[in-house]
Amino acid sequence: MEQFEQVEILLVEDNPLDAELTIRALKKGGLANKLLWLKDGEQALDYLFRRGAYADRDDILPRLVLLDLKMPRVDGIEVLKTVKGDERTRRIPVVVMTSSQEEKDVAQSYDLGVNSYVVKPVDFGAFADLARQAGFYWLAINRTPPL
Repeated sequence: MEQFEQVEILLVEDNPLDAELTIRALKKGGLANKLLWLKDGEQALDYLFRRGAYADRDDILPRLVLLDLKMPRVDGIEVLKTVKGDERTRRIPVVVMTSSQEEKDVAQSYDLGVNSYVVKPVDFGAFADLARQAGFYWLAINRTPPL
């Protein structure tokens, strides 16, 4: 599947409006040309571990995962636990971008190894700015170890 070989940002978000705002903000910042949007945690795990529809994709991991927590089928906590618990994927920076402000979600995410936890602002402009800043920081400023 050649279309997936250069994915730098994996956006895992079930809300189409939030996904569209994130993609638009990243495009505005010049960061979305190598982005793949998946709509639930099961798709994300299939992509990351080359299963199901993604079994034949190249073995190149994304440089960043933007992850929602509240999703159908497999939630973000389970995705985070699986990604950070596996030798092949644990070094991928994962930024949780969620509407949840619950302390238990924040604590559990950090306990599982999340790199950043961000609460989505209600204001569309502020949300777009947040997505652009997160993408820019993790792809252009932050230095990550080799995957």
